[in-house]
Amino acid sequence: MNRRTFLKGAGVTMALPWLESIPVWGREAQAPAPKRFAALFMGNGINQKHWWAKGSGASMELGKSLEPLAPLRSRLNVVFGLYNQAAVGVGIHPGQTGNILSGASLQKGAILRGGVSVDQVLAARFAEETAQPSLVLGCEQPITGFHESNFSMAYSSHISWQDANSPVPMEVYPSLAFDSLFDNQGSRRTISILDRVRDEASSLQGQLSATDKSKLDEYLTSVREVEKRVERTRNAQGKAEENARGKGLPLAAMKRPDNGLPEDIREHMRLMCDIIALAFQTDKTRVATLLMCRDLSGLFYPFLDVRTAHHPTSHEDEGDPYERVTRYYVGQIAYLAQRLAAMPEGESTVLDNSCLMFISNMWSGSRHDSGKLPILLLGGLGGRLETGRVLDYLPKSAEDRKLCSLYLSLMDRMGVKAGPFGDAASPLAGL
Repeated sequence: MNRRTFLKGAGVTMALPWLESIPVWGREAQAPAPKRFAALFMGNGINQKHWWAKGSGASMELGKSLEPLAPLRSRLNVVFGLYNQAAVGVGIHPGQTGNILSGASLQKGAILRGGVSVDQVLAARFAEETAQPSLVLGCEQPITGFHESNFSMAYSSHISWQDANSPVPMEVYPSLAFDSLFDNQGSRRTISILDRVRDEASSLQGQLSATDKSKLDEYLTSVREVEKRVERTRNAQGKAEENARGKGLPLAAMKRPDNGLPEDIREHMRLMCDIIALAFQTDKTRVATLLMCRDLSGLFYPFLDVRTAHHPTSHEDEGDPYERVTRYYVGQIAYLAQRLAAMPEGESTVLDNSCLMFISNMWSGSRHDSGKLPILLLGGLGGRLETGRVLDYLPKSAEDRKLCSLYLSLMDRMGVKAGPFGDAASPLAGL
C-alpha cells in the first residue's frame, strides 16, 4: 500500500504521483518512498582534459565538461578510477560495451553470451511492486553484424541484458515509450489521455488537500506538455512506417529521420528523460536505462558546431568539439536530475530517493582506454547514499576498484542482496 492512486479512462491507465491526502492503512501511517535506479550511457568515452572535480558539497569545483551539474553539486558524487575487468584487453568497442552493466565476460562469434545486467537484477526484485519492471530506452537504433574484433555489434548496441544470451528489447520511439507508461492502447491512443480521464480527475480533486491539488495540477500539466511533443513524433513515425512498407524495408534499416525517429536529437533525448521522470514520479517503474548514444555512434551535432559524427569526433577526444559533445551529454543527466528534484515526495523529492548513474564504456576514445571509466552518481537513495563527494579509487589496488563492486553497493542500498556479481564479491569500500 502506498500514497498513490490511478485514473482510468477508455484504453488508458494514468498512475499519479505521491499524494499526502491518500490514506495508507489509516491516516497516521507513513509509507516509505520507493528507491529508484537509472543508468544513462554515452558511448566512446569523454573529454578527459575537462573531466575533473575537487572539493565537496555546494563548494565543489567542476571541470568544464561537468559544469551542467553545478546546481546539483550537493547531490552529486563524481567517481574516478573504477574499471570493468571483463572489458580490458579483449579488443575495442563491442567488447568494452556489452558488459558495462554486468561485468560478464563476452563471447566472440555468432552466439551471444554475457550476463544479466544490474538494472535487470533490480527489475526482478521490484517486478511485483510496480506495473512495469523496467524501462529500457534508446536514442539510436541498434546495429547488426560483426566488429573487426569478432564481437557482435549487438554488444555495441545494448547495455541492458535479461540473461546471458539476450538483450532486453530497447524502445527507441518516444511515442511507444509514452504509450507503455500509460497503458495507452487501441485506436484511441491518439486522443489526449487527459481528455479520457477528465471525469475521474475532477472527482479526485474534491478529496485532496490544497497542496495535493496543486501537485496534481502540475503533474497533469506536465503530462499534457510531454503528450503534445510525443504526438509530433507519433505522426513522423506513422509516415516512416508507410514509406518503409512502400520500399519493402524495415524501419531499422532506414536512417534518421526516414526511420521516424526525431530528427533533432535534442528533442529525442529530452523526451526520453521526461518519460523516465514521469515513470519514477508515478512509481510505474523503479528501474530505467537510457542508451543516449551507442558505442560506434553515428549521431551528428550541428547545434554544437561539430562537423563529424560522434565516433570519429571521439578519436580527437581532447579537442574542443568533443568537449562540447561531452558537456552536452552531461547536460542530459543534469536535466533529468533537475526534473526529479522538482518532484516532491513526502518530505523529500524523487531525486532524493533515486540514484542516477552516468557512465561511458571508455575513458579515452582516441586510445580506446577502458582501464578507468567516467562515472557520475546523482541522488541519495533515501538517505542511504552520501552525496556531494569526489571519490578517487585510482590509487587503490585492482581488487578495490571494481565497477561491479559499485553495483553491489547500489543494490545493497536498494534492499537487494545479490551476493557475487560480475567479477566482484564485495561492495565498494568508501562509497
